[in-house]
Amino acid sequence: MSEEEQKQKKKKKKQMTVLETEKVGSELLPELVQALDELEKEKKYVDIQVCPKCKSPLVQRVGSMVGDMSAHMGFTAPKYECRECGWRERSVLKATNKPTTVRDVVILAEAKDADIERQRKDKKK
Repeated sequence: MSEEEQKQKKKKKKQMTVLETEKVGSELLPELVQALDELEKEKKYVDIQVCPKCKSPLVQRVGSMVGDMSAHMGFTAPKYECRECGWRERSVLKATNKPTTVRDVVILAEAKDADIERQRKDKKK
């Protein structure tokens, strides 16, 4: 193995370590899960927006005066912002306590298959 290949492997290993240490969960996540469970017992079903980076439920839509005029006018999807970590993007996760339907299971299975295929392609590179 050449010296350059060894350097690339070390660099990848370092990047993976950084990614693993960046995965920080929100302190509010356990409370969110508990609240969803309690609402489910009461037969109340909700969707809650969650930050994809820190898993915090403190996500709000960015206002048009703050930098999202195109979404306000309907040209693009709305932009969301996490008040806990500062993340700002147009896609947001949703936590729900709604019962899972067959359609939902099929969609989740397809997404998982696509993720496995993407990981397989990344390993080949």
